[in-house]
Amino acid sequence: MSVSIGFISATGEELDRAEREPSWAKAYVYELYACDPMPDRPYGGPGKAWAGLQFLLDETEVDIEFLMDGSQILQEGTLFGWSAEQIQSVARRLRATPWEQLAAHYAPERMTVEEVYPNMWRFDAEGELEWLERSYEELVAFFAGAAERGHGAFMSFSF
Repeated sequence: MSVSIGFISATGEELDRAEREPSWAKAYVYELYACDPMPDRPYGGPGKAWAGLQFLLDETEVDIEFLMDGSQILQEGTLFGWSAEQIQSVARRLRATPWEQLAAHYAPERMTVEEVYPNMWRFDAEGELEWLERSYEELVAFFAGAAERGHGAFMSFSF
């Protein structure tokens, strides 16, 4: 079983309804992920790379906290809503943080000792760094796309 985070953009109306009707939100977000990608609805990772990216963001002092930002929609902590303002703020911070700045803090030995999920850093340190870079690029693209459309987002946390 893996632990993964995914984002899909949401309108303000969808987020408002999700707060009022969490059971609707759970079914609705499932439907969104089950559909073919919609060109007007950005979605993206960081997938299983979330904890590795969180480590790099923390070390770079970029104030983004995947598991604390947003508002909890489902009591079991598997679905969160991020407002359009939060998306725009994160998009600005990510645009201001080039990958090279994060990569400078990559420490596979330390990440292994600290058991940063998915704790595979020691097996192929260079390959895992490339994986984190691709995941970061996807994350930046998601936040930029959602911000451009004035959307908020649903963040799913599966474990």
